[in-house]
This record gives sequence, C-alpha cells and structure tokens, in this order.
Amino acid sequence: MIHFYVEDIDFKMPKKRQMKEKIANLIAEEGRTAGSLTFIFCSDEYLLNMNIEYLNHHWLTDVITFDYSRNTTVAGDIFISIDRVGDNATTFSAEFDTELNRVIFHGLLHLCGYSDKTSAEKELMREKENYYLNSL
Repeated sequence: MIHFYVEDIDFKMPKKRQMKEKIANLIAEEGRTAGSLTFIFCSDEYLLNMNIEYLNHHWLTDVITFDYSRNTTVAGDIFISIDRVGDNATTFSAEFDTELNRVIFHGLLHLCGYSDKTSAEKELMREKENYYLNSL
C-alpha cells in the first residue's frame, strides 16, 4: 500500500496514480516487493524539527526516511519538505516535479538498502536517482 499525506502545508501530489506505478517499478527493479509505504509532505520547519528530534541534526533537509523494511519487503515512512524541493529545483535549474521525483526516489533507494554516507555511496545514489528519473 502506498499512501500520500500532507502535514502542515497546502500541497497536492501531482499524478498520484503514475507515481504509485513508478514507485512499484523501482522497487521491483531493485529485486524487492512493496510493503506499506507512506509519503508525508511537509514544510521546512516541520522536517527541521524531526531532524533535530530523531537524528540530532540541526539543519534543513529535503527528506527523512524511517525504514520498516523486513527481508526483501520495502516499507517505511518518507517525510519530504516541499519547501526544500522547491528551493532545490530553483538552485539546480530543474522542474519542480523532476526534483520531487528525485527526492521520492532517494527515499525509496534508502529503503532498498542504499546509503549516502560516503562520497562513493552518494555517487551511486545519484546514479540510481538519475537512472530511475530517466527510465521511469
């Protein structure tokens, strides 16, 4: 089950049905099965408070992923700051929807077992994001 929620902002997920298909395809291509996935769209302030409370990070971020996956079943909560997505789209001269897809895929890739702690891991994560942006 894939769910989209909004926390403290006015936002409507564009093309929900198509995004659910893309999410399912990414998970299948990674050799996994989809479990319960929840995407929560929120503000910078909301996500900053979560970043501080749960990760002890005192900075803005575009996505925080809580992983509840078991074995090959992908499950979790993915919180996304729509403020950060908009700012990143402007910074990187990308369309808002493209940046939103990138952040959604980024969170999913974490649930599929990818990390971005080292520069090599970040590079692989970016390659995977680009692959799925272009193929899905």
